[in-house]
Amino acid sequence: MLSAKQERQSGRQYYVNDRGDRLPSVSTILNATRSQQQRDALANWKERVGIEEAARISGTASRRGTGTHKHVQRYLQGEAIICPDGIKPYWDSIKPVIRSIDAVRLIEGTVFHHDLGYAGKVDCVASYDGIACLCEWKTADRPKHSLEHLHDYPLQVVAYWGAVHQTYQDYGLDLNHALLAIAIPNLPAEVFWFDLETINHYWQQWEERVATFWRRQGGR
Repeated sequence: MLSAKQERQSGRQYYVNDRGDRLPSVSTILNATRSQQQRDALANWKERVGIEEAARISGTASRRGTGTHKHVQRYLQGEAIICPDGIKPYWDSIKPVIRSIDAVRLIEGTVFHHDLGYAGKVDCVASYDGIACLCEWKTADRPKHSLEHLHDYPLQVVAYWGAVHQTYQDYGLDLNHALLAIAIPNLPAEVFWFDLETINHYWQQWEERVATFWRRQGGR
């Protein structure tokens, strides 16, 4: 697994590898290149619920997401741990999916895509029901129902997929699928399966977002 450190600058996250390469995170690029419609929707939501309530909701969502990720990671690493009460509804939701995961190749691994200029931390590369894939875990309060309601999540998935391929291109890694599992309290996790055609569809959109980011930065 690659070693890399994280840095924050002006609210943006970067990854720096052993060679000193410093690249923006996937989330930094997505946040910086949101459409005006996305920005307006976020601003309207904050205005509707209030700044303090919006901050509370966002903080709660961030903590539950981090807690669920950590528990999944420990489970896949074979650690015997007790699930905290705060994330138990999300763990109960996603547990059947996690139990179908085997042949784990990478957990919480940092990956770089030097050609496009970005980096990120991958949740998992493993096999799901016997099919090798990149896996991404999310949490939500209610079902999303379709990829169209996932905002930038699909772009995040394919961004990691592309970076895994470039980072481990010398290892003969051949991933033609990706999995996005969303844990929902009191419901089975939603599972979105990306075949190669779906990956390529969102990859084109991701390339455009990265290009927009670097164009606004004045190039690399």
